[in-house]
Amino acid sequence: MNKNTVLAWSFVVALGGFLFGFDTAVISGAEKAVQLFWSLSEFQHGLTMAIALIGTVVGAAMGAYPSDKLGRKTTLFLVAALYFFSAIGTALAQDWNTFILFRFLGGIGVGVSSVTAPIYISEISPAKSRGKLVGLFQFNVVLGILVAYLSNYFIGQGGEESWRWMLGVQAFPSLIFFILIFFVPESPRWLLLHRGKKEEATAIMQKISGEQVDNDIELILKNQQESQGKGESRLFSKANRFPVILAILFAVFNQVSGINAIIYYAPRVFEMAGLGAQSSLLSTVGIGLVNFIFTLIAINFIDKVGRRKLMFIGSIGLIVSLSLVSYAFFSGNTEGIAVTLYLMVFIAFFAFSQGAVIWVFISEIFPNDVRAKGQTLGSLTHWVMAAIITFSFPALTELLGGAYTFMIFAGCMVLQLVYVWKLMPETKGKSLEDMGDAMPLH
Repeated sequence: MNKNTVLAWSFVVALGGFLFGFDTAVISGAEKAVQLFWSLSEFQHGLTMAIALIGTVVGAAMGAYPSDKLGRKTTLFLVAALYFFSAIGTALAQDWNTFILFRFLGGIGVGVSSVTAPIYISEISPAKSRGKLVGLFQFNVVLGILVAYLSNYFIGQGGEESWRWMLGVQAFPSLIFFILIFFVPESPRWLLLHRGKKEEATAIMQKISGEQVDNDIELILKNQQESQGKGESRLFSKANRFPVILAILFAVFNQVSGINAIIYYAPRVFEMAGLGAQSSLLSTVGIGLVNFIFTLIAINFIDKVGRRKLMFIGSIGLIVSLSLVSYAFFSGNTEGIAVTLYLMVFIAFFAFSQGAVIWVFISEIFPNDVRAKGQTLGSLTHWVMAAIITFSFPALTELLGGAYTFMIFAGCMVLQLVYVWKLMPETKGKSLEDMGDAMPLH
C-alpha cells in the first residue's frame, strides 16, 4: 500500500470539509451587517441565517443520488462548483432575494459534501487508518471554521460593506478544490459495485491494498452477494434497522449539544455575556482555534483508543461545561472571561468526541450497497436538527434566557451518554465488509 498516495487522495477530498466549515461559520461575522444593510425584519433575519441550512438539508437529502448515479468524483466536482458560485453570488448580490438564493446554493453544496466526501474517504481507506483518514474531513471542517473566523475578524475592520469580502473570499479555495479533484481517482468500490468495472477498480485498489488486492476485491463482491441475500440492499430493512437507529440518534445528539447555535451565533452569545463587539469577534477566533486543536488531537487518537471511548470522554465533558455555562447565566456571573472559558472547554470536548467521530462512524456502519443512502440519512438528520436549532436559538434565548437554554443542551448530553453506554458499538480496526460483526443483533 502506498500510504502517501491514499493520504493525498483523502486530503484533497477532505478539502470539501474546509469549504463546508468556512461556509457554515462565515455568516456569523456578516449577519448583523447584512441585517442592517437591507433593513431586515426579525423573520427575514432568521431566514437569512437559516437559508444555508435549509439548502444543506436539501443537499443532504439528495446526496445519495448523485453519489451513486454519477460517482463520488463527479459529485465532488458539482460540490466545488456550488461553493464557487455561492461565494461570488452572495458577494455581488444587489438585493436580499438574490443573496438568500446563493446562500441556499452554498448550503446544497455543504449537504452533498457531508454525504459524499466521508463515503469516498472511507471507501479508499485501509481499516487500520480509516478513522484518521475520514477524520481529515472533520479536521478540514474545523480548519475552515477557524479560517472563516480569522478572515471575518481581519476583513471586518474594513468598513460597512466588508461583509461582501467576508463571503466572497471563499471563491478562491473553491476554485483550488475544483482543480485538485482532477488528480484523484474514482472510488474503487463504486466502480466495482455500481458500474461493474473490475479491472479499473482493481488498478486503484492495488495502490491501496498492495498484495492483498485480489482478496479485497473478492471480499467486496462476496459481501455484496450476502447483503443482497439478506435484504441489506434496502436501507429500511430489518437487517439494517440497528445501523439506521444508530445513525439517526448520533446525528440528533450532535446538534442538541448546541454546537451550531454557538458556531453561528458565537459573537452574539459573547455579547449576551457582556463582551463588546470587537472582543466578541476575537473570542470567536479563540473558539475556532480550540476547535481546530482538539480535532487534530482526536484524529490522532481515534484509531488507537476507538470511537466509543472518545464519545464517553466527550459526553462527560460536554455535560460539565454546558452546566457551567448555564450556572454562570443563572448566577449572573457573566462578567469577565468565565463564559468564554466554559464555552472553549465545551468546544474542546465536542471536537474531541462528537465532532471527530460523527462522519467516521456513520460512514462505517452501513453495508456497501446502502452506504450512500445511510450516510444521506445520517447527514439529513444532522442538518434538519441543525436548521431547527439555528432557527430557534434566538427565540429560545429570548424566551428562556441563556441559563435555561444551556441547561436543556446539558440535559440532552446526559441522554447522549446513555446512548454511548447502552447502544454504540466499537468499529475501530474492522474492514467495511466485516462491519456487520460489530453490530449487536436487535
